[in-house]
Amino acid sequence: MRLARFDGGRLGVVTDGGIADITALCGCDPQEWPAMGMVRLIRDFPDLRGRIEAALPALPLTPLDQVRLETPVPWPNKVIAYPVNYHAHGREMQAQYRATNQGFFLKPNSSLSGPADPVVLPAVPGREVHHESELAIIIGKECRGVSRDDWRDVVFGYACLLDMVVRGREERVFRKAYDSFCPVGPWIVTADAVPDPAQLDMKLWVNGDLRQSANTRDLVLDIPGMVATASAVMTLYPGDIIATGTPEGVGPVVDGDRIRIVIDHVGEMNVDVVQGELGMTEVFAESYVPQIVKQH
Repeated sequence: MRLARFDGGRLGVVTDGGIADITALCGCDPQEWPAMGMVRLIRDFPDLRGRIEAALPALPLTPLDQVRLETPVPWPNKVIAYPVNYHAHGREMQAQYRATNQGFFLKPNSSLSGPADPVVLPAVPGREVHHESELAIIIGKECRGVSRDDWRDVVFGYACLLDMVVRGREERVFRKAYDSFCPVGPWIVTADAVPDPAQLDMKLWVNGDLRQSANTRDLVLDIPGMVATASAVMTLYPGDIIATGTPEGVGPVVDGDRIRIVIDHVGEMNVDVVQGELGMTEVFAESYVPQIVKQH
């Protein structure tokens, strides 16, 4: 099942014929703040799924091009991201560590955006902003200390994710925390609809130019390991997002670019890039020197 947020916080099921509105069925108030409707739907999905499936045949469908899709979970408890989780990307960035011995970092919820929102480049002259294509893992239940063997029990589904970053050597979270620097979407595909998450092809294009192409089988720390590692440290909650890390081929984007990410069995997201006016700080007062030279 493909679950989406749209048109100001409404909840829907995406089908081949369009999107069915299940907002009322889920008892969601689209006007509530913070917007926790999807988090509650994820938490209560085992009980709600039967009702949703039974109601779907009678629900009207709206074509997707007539709605505005939004980021599926705008208020997760946390966004967990694993750096350097593909060996080829580690080599191109001259990183001596990997996710298996470095751990994870957290991105702020305010960096989340959706498939209809642009990536807004901060006004940081002398710095490049790079795209990083990633798979998003959506947690389905409260858990702690999950073993590798039990990871499937706590994963609700998957989505496309872009982890945008200002290149440099400053604190990683600082450079990845800008508003719009974590597009997620276009919906959540429930785990049962993804045959094998360890064999997913992922590609990213900028203006039609293929930049990144990889498969989740190439992950250094695999999905069971990421869930186990994160839950060993902290309690995971419904709606928490795990970003799996990016493969090789990261590169700059500029005003006017269009980013396309496609993940097999998960979906496709197309995001525009625009130049913003905010974002300059004294931390970025100097251009990054030396320039990053990728290794292959």
